[in-house]
Amino acid sequence: MDVMQKKADFFFTDNMSKDDPFLLYATFHSGGHCMIVTRDLLRDHKAVLSDSVTRRLFFKWQRGHQMVVSSYIPGKILTFEDALPYDTIVQTDGNTWHIPYDDHLSNRASFEIPVKWLCLQKK
Repeated sequence: MDVMQKKADFFFTDNMSKDDPFLLYATFHSGGHCMIVTRDLLRDHKAVLSDSVTRRLFFKWQRGHQMVVSSYIPGKILTFEDALPYDTIVQTDGNTWHIPYDDHLSNRASFEIPVKWLCLQKK
């Protein structure tokens, strides 16, 4: 943990604290490079956003800035699932389409994204 604390700032809370407003404020205030590590889906905050455009922007921000601990062995290994550097929406350059999808309906957290892409090319 000492090595990590030399590379980044940390703020730890217990599971019962109401730390979400602080977490969001600190993350936004720190700039676009700042990442958060939390298992919280932040649903309560998305629910109070006033319109669908704002909710969609928050969702997009969350996918690009939220990291999740993927494995942990106390005192040895701490592995994170990184946020992707690209948006997982249908993308095209005019002749080629890239469409993210799931093989079947899955129960993913709101910040998780499909891992497969369908690539279509115009002949």
